[in-house]
Amino acid sequence: MKKYLAIFVFFLFTGLAANAQTADKITWLSWDEAALKMEKAPKKLLVDVYTDWCGWCKRMDATTMVDPEVIKLVNQYFYAVKLDGEGKKDILFKGRTFKFVAQGTRGYHELPAELMGGKMSYPTIVYLNEKFEIIQAVPGYQTAVDIQPILAYFGSNAFTTKTWDDFKAGYGK
Repeated sequence: MKKYLAIFVFFLFTGLAANAQTADKITWLSWDEAALKMEKAPKKLLVDVYTDWCGWCKRMDATTMVDPEVIKLVNQYFYAVKLDGEGKKDILFKGRTFKFVAQGTRGYHELPAELMGGKMSYPTIVYLNEKFEIIQAVPGYQTAVDIQPILAYFGSNAFTTKTWDDFKAGYGK
């Protein structure tokens, strides 16, 4: 009996440790993975549009996106998607195939371009509702302090009842 109890306790703590590990980082998904999850359990999307050469994108990943409060808000309210603005892989979405478009020495991917309204600026965080409709695209580097009220504003649906200024004035009070 003691042997079974010891095994049970081992697996219990192993499971708790695994859950704790997922809570200390953002669960990043591909677009396809998020689309599959949305079919079963709709949730808002946070789409981090980046490029490999973007220094501010890398800095935001290394500072902002590892902040414990940012992690908590993102995982609570959103499926988080990393989307390369210059990705080469075709993405089939809502019956349309989005492709890479070569342009000069680089190019762009049609899906992030559409999500950002053609304003190719990196990094850009695009917030979408549960129906994949764009709520807002927010371009530029953001610190953890800057992004937290934005995450709460869109994640909690406060944007449907309050202006940004009213929400931000009361945030954290």
